[in-house]
Amino acid sequence: MLQRQGQVDQEGSPVTGTRQPPRQAPNRRGVGGAGAGGGRDVSTGAPARGPRGGPVQFIREVRGELRRVAWGTREEVRNYTTIVVVTLIVLVSYVFLLNLGFARAVSALFGT
Repeated sequence: MLQRQGQVDQEGSPVTGTRQPPRQAPNRRGVGGAGAGGGRDVSTGAPARGPRGGPVQFIREVRGELRRVAWGTREEVRNYTTIVVVTLIVLVSYVFLLNLGFARAVSALFGT
């Protein structure tokens, strides 16, 4: 997975090079943030919505972020799922046994 993200090369050594900074979206409210331009969107002249956008903007941003995600292969997802399930079973069993032991100890201590 690190190879697909560009963090290691074919041999597994870390990639050393210049990374380009992420592109920033243009500031549609003019220089100075929401207070500049009388609180209006520079491109449309509509009143600025403040730091929160509408649901359509939210969906666009979510889709844009999901395009940049380095998704795992089916085999990686299967392996990680197996690790999580096995760890979960082990920890639940451990807590169950501790609970059972303490319950029996308290029961024997108080003679119920």
